[in-house]
Amino acid sequence: MAPEFVPGLQLARGFYATVVRPLLEEQFSQLPYAAALIGPGSEVIGFDSSRSTDHDWGPRLQIFLADTDADRHATAITAMLASRLPESFRGYPVAFPVPRGSDRAVRHRVQVTGLGRWLTSHLGFDPRHAVTLRDWLATPAQRLAEFTTGEVFHDGPGELSRARDTMAWYPRDVWLYLLACQWQRIEQEEAFPGRCAEAGDDLGSAIVTARLARDLMRLCLLMHQRYPPYSKWLGTAFARLPGTAGLTASLTAALSAGSWPAREQHLREAYEAVAARHNQLGLTRPLSTRTRGFYDRPYQVIHAVRFTAALREAITDPQIRRLPLAGAIDQFVDNTDAAGDLRFVRAYAQAAWVGETPGRDGG
Repeated sequence: MAPEFVPGLQLARGFYATVVRPLLEEQFSQLPYAAALIGPGSEVIGFDSSRSTDHDWGPRLQIFLADTDADRHATAITAMLASRLPESFRGYPVAFPVPRGSDRAVRHRVQVTGLGRWLTSHLGFDPRHAVTLRDWLATPAQRLAEFTTGEVFHDGPGELSRARDTMAWYPRDVWLYLLACQWQRIEQEEAFPGRCAEAGDDLGSAIVTARLARDLMRLCLLMHQRYPPYSKWLGTAFARLPGTAGLTASLTAALSAGSWPAREQHLREAYEAVAARHNQLGLTRPLSTRTRGFYDRPYQVIHAVRFTAALREAITDPQIRRLPLAGAIDQFVDNTDAAGDLRFVRAYAQAAWVGETPGRDGG
């Protein structure tokens, strides 16, 4: 009989407090460390459910040491835990395989590692040091979400908590730039649903409408200072934003509409709601929230380039203001393998935005 579902963060918190921490205090009482559950996993960002337990599931967490301490003690701590941890915790096995990962062995999932190494492998850089413009733009928002959500159960040195605080959200000018680029994506396609429908391509109209809905959802997450997750969790993250019930209804109706006139009406409602949210942020001068015709063609659009231009004008850093309107890496790269290759995205960022030779700094 399957155990009662326990959310992963709650499971990890209890596992650390009642099992792992006492063992560390007994065996390595003088060793400073941090304990957390961060990184990949639906439970880290709070989107797990009973379905999540069908793979890669059980009590797990990370123990972060200074890199020099990890060289000396990580193997011994891992071995001690392997011999002392119970077989199960709250009905879930403590040792389990990760069949979709590179490590398929059945073993406990308390990862003991150096903090600097983990940060560099997960983010591509170490945010305990100076965070560059390339670091912000080349790191997929999904990875930033995985690092800044989850939970830190203990942080003796304090370095993990400080690093998470550093990456909690984009610097203001970077944020303005990403908002401008997200509006630019909308500008590029907002007339296409109507044009497709006019050409007799209702399927194409619906497809572009879905793309615009996704861009509006990501824009709202950026507006609320939430890192947009990847596609599986985009709708879940959007649904948890405050005050979006009306916008959700408009987007849902636009996607399910059977004809262009109905689709356009619901898109107009969505555009105007997001434009009003822009004005509420007070980042630029107030802009008209009403849709208007697309030049002399009979399609109603928000003319999103107005928002792009106003946000760009509000940027004070000349280097960021001069950047092309491509945005951060996941605003123009949505291939999973490409976005998951940190060497690729950092080299691409170096060439595309900073204007230097890829890899010059070893990235």
